Amino acid sequence: MLGHLWAGWRLPYIEGEADVGGAASGVEIPEGLTLFEAIESSGLPDEQTYIVWRGTTCFALLNAYPYTSGHLLVLPRRGVARLDELTPAESDELWAAVRDAVTAVETAYRPDGMNVGLNLGRGAGAGVPEHLHVHVVPRWAGDTNFMTTVANVRVLPEALVDSWRRLRAAWPAPASPDEPGPS
Repeated sequence: MLGHLWAGWRLPYIEGEADVGGAASGVEIPEGLTLFEAIESSGLPDEQTYIVWRGTTCFALLNAYPYTSGHLLVLPRRGVARLDELTPAESDELWAAVRDAVTAVETAYRPDGMNVGLNLGRGAGAGVPEHLHVHVVPRWAGDTNFMTTVANVRVLPEALVDSWRRLRAAWPAPASPDEPGPS
């Protein structure tokens, strides 16, 4: 007997609808703001928006459509599309936060490896091309399987809110009292 695995939440995402659940659910995107700026400034609790960490110029949140459990995005608070648009302070904090995100994912999930990267521009696969973001994705030996290639479905063993709690607890403490930590 052939079984069925339904992933109905994927269709609105694939068809490009703006509000499809996850961190964007309940977030209004005001004119002139990117999706990520709207999420960060929404005033909603971090547990609802899946924001794991907030810094002075950058923040980190869970990907609402993760490749694996623990898939984080690290990005500037300000919506910029290109690396050369970052201020020196944004660039410094962004890369320090990427380092901390890798540490948090390694602590929380103990993966065999990690993918860290950016998709700059729609042609490179950026889902939100007007707001650059660094993907931090835990990987395990043999973590690819037929589900993704044959059925266009990812099997995730953990709910986003559980990933949020795990990563928030694992986020490194600030090195000094002046550095921001999880809010």
